[in-house]
This record gives sequence, structure tokens and C-alpha cells, in this order.
Amino acid sequence: MFDYFKGFITDKRKSSKSTYLSIEVAGVGYLLEISDRDFDLISISEDKPQKIYSILTHREDSMSLYGFLNKETRDIFQILLSVSGVGAKMAIALLNEFDACEVISLVIDGNFKELTRAKGVGPKLAQKIILELKDKLIKTELPKSSVSIIPQTQAITDTHAVLLSLGYEEEEIEDAIKKVMPTIAKSSNSEEVLRKALTTLSM
Repeated sequence: MFDYFKGFITDKRKSSKSTYLSIEVAGVGYLLEISDRDFDLISISEDKPQKIYSILTHREDSMSLYGFLNKETRDIFQILLSVSGVGAKMAIALLNEFDACEVISLVIDGNFKELTRAKGVGPKLAQKIILELKDKLIKTELPKSSVSIIPQTQAITDTHAVLLSLGYEEEEIEDAIKKVMPTIAKSSNSEEVLRKALTTLSM
């Protein structure tokens, strides 16, 4: 329903349970729950508008808005919600501990032990997250045209598939990977390539 808000950050605060910001758009203030990572990066500014990506979640007795500084983090949050047993609070807990690229890398590598660093994530849930998301993130069918355009190392192939699963268009992905190719070594892993490509896409 809400893709993003662009307005003035008028307040940010932490409680014992959650972390929030208030953003004013056209005279209306919206309260969004955010991750601790974004909380540390966001500054209150009533003279410079900021863009916050968002998701509206529904429960039987309430609706909640969640905010994110960048689109890929919002998209990973939404993907995490698709895992049975992972609600919004758990997804935020994961994003408190890891950034979007780290979550993707841990899932692709099957590193469930590292995922358990997130508050409330036990070994069984961590393995479930990997089981349900790994194929979703890296088994996206790549267009045949990409094979002849971009050299296909495993890191690039994984990055390409992940970006497709996050909703980026084929032309955007190819352009981003071409731009970062000069900075990618043959030994570069998926997380490094993905991080550079996402940085390029956000410019």
C-alpha cells in the first residue's frame, strides 16, 4: 500500500521492545518501526526531506508500518516474512544483527549457525529460513541473453539471480554488474559482488 515516505524525520526513539522513527509528510506524522541499524544511520532533520521505504503489515487486531533506509533491506524483510514462523518482529531482529547482503550471503552459504546470532533465532528456525529461502533467492531462471553478455562466475550468477528475485529488471542488473566488473576479482564472493551491485543500483 505504501512504497515509501518522503518527508522530514521529526523524532526517533527506542523502547524496551522496539525502535521507531516519526516522519512528517504533508503535515501528517507517520510512526514506523525500524531496525537498530537504520536507527543509528538516520538523523533527525526538519529542514531536509528524507526517503524511507516502507511496508504495512496486517494482524487480526492491528496494522503496523515498518521503515527502511533502502529498498533492498525492505525487500529482504518482505522475503523473510514469507518463511513460516517468521513474523515482523523476528525479521527485524535479523536485520538488527545483519544487513541485507549478509542475510542473503548466509542463506546462500547455508550458514544457519551464524543466523542464530539474531535475537530469538534458534537453530531450527535458522535452518528453516535457509531451507525455504535458498532456492527462492538463487534458483531464479536467468535470461539466456545474459550468458553471452556477462562472464558467469558463481558469484556473478548468484548475484544476478538474487537481484532478479528482489524485483530488479534484467537491464538494470546487467548494467550494474557491467559497472562493477572492473572492481571484481576472480576470487570475489557472492556477498562482495552483490553489495557492490546494490550500491550501484541505489545511486
